[in-house]
Amino acid sequence: MPRQLGELEDAVMTRVWQWNRPVTVREVLEDLQQERSIAYTTVMTVMDNLHQKGWVRREVDGRAYRYTAVSTRAAYSAALMNEAWSRSDNPAAALVAFFGMMSAEQREALQDAMRIVAPTFPEPSGDRAPADEAQPETGR
Repeated sequence: MPRQLGELEDAVMTRVWQWNRPVTVREVLEDLQQERSIAYTTVMTVMDNLHQKGWVRREVDGRAYRYTAVSTRAAYSAALMNEAWSRSDNPAAALVAFFGMMSAEQREALQDAMRIVAPTFPEPSGDRAPADEAQPETGR
């Protein structure tokens, strides 16, 4: 499970993910400097740390390295959500609370995602009654 990225690590990885190509420290530095004052050595250290942690791979290009993301931001986000959910003592309640926090756009994205993955889910085991049989009887 990936550990959550720090603020500067996230700023660097955001650029690496968005650009989706091998990048140099200089390119990341110049883009970051549009938002904040930051030293070349700071960016170089962060990118080296990201390499050591397995977030990026690097290849020598002359006297510099070119860094490439190992996985996508979507995979990183999914791993963080899975970690948070798995730590809950009541996963179903955590999901209900999470769904309750979602915007209409997020719920629509969830529905789209479920349509994509639903065909790959295995059929429920015989341990549970079908949904129409699982409802409590009322009025009898």
